[in-house]
Amino acid sequence: MSGLFEKIPMEGVRNIIVVASGKGGVGKSTVAVNLAIALARNGMRTALVDADIFGPSIPKMLGLENARPEITAFGEKHMMFPIEKFGVKIMSIGFFVERSQSVIWRGPLAAHAVTQLFGDTLWGDIDYMIVDFPPGTSDIQLTTVQKLKLAGAILVTTPQEIALNDARKAASMFTNPDLNVPILGVIENFSWFTPAPHPDEKYYIFGKGGGQTLAGEFNTRLLGQIPLVAEVGAAADQGRSVFNQSNTTVAEAFEKIAGELLAQTDPQT
Repeated sequence: MSGLFEKIPMEGVRNIIVVASGKGGVGKSTVAVNLAIALARNGMRTALVDADIFGPSIPKMLGLENARPEITAFGEKHMMFPIEKFGVKIMSIGFFVERSQSVIWRGPLAAHAVTQLFGDTLWGDIDYMIVDFPPGTSDIQLTTVQKLKLAGAILVTTPQEIALNDARKAASMFTNPDLNVPILGVIENFSWFTPAPHPDEKYYIFGKGGGQTLAGEFNTRLLGQIPLVAEVGAAADQGRSVFNQSNTTVAEAFEKIAGELLAQTDPQT
């Protein structure tokens, strides 16, 4: 098979898992970043690919906006070394464009840029590669799904119905018979809000039960629920993970999610 469906050789990378959502603003990149860090904290050799070509946010979230990958001649082509932080190997188009520069590419060119992030990077041995998809279903998602051998996909949603409708569209891409990517589970973000002075109280300001509903519709599991904590957003702006915060609720949620993921996948596959 050739052309669009020719797989990118990813020797040494055992499990590639995409993190997807149907719409922006549901915290998908936050989930991808902290899930990768949680896996690394569990002893897994972990990589993180920012596949959001038009709005790469991972360099900012990890405090790596000024980082530039080293490039070296490797055989007949030039290869990139990923940036490392928190025990995770990271690659993003954001490392190659200025913060104020917008990326204006047509779909096929953007999709080609994503394949270069995967295929032109010296990853080494990786147990889990987490891919932060852009929101929606575009050329970038379709090309990635077709050109990589994926272990599965994780859907990120908030509890509200409008987010579920968009997440269903993303899920339908993976369940398309021509693609047939396993949906490993659903992560519900912004599940509830607990005021710091009242740690035993929960306010379901975006609704309740949406993640479980979505998981049931696609015959998968709810991997975890992540509460809304103001400190998480502030930490991301400062390049800190949820594991470096005084409020441990979100960190515990990601540890649980990582454990669920490890239980249903094999790092040696």
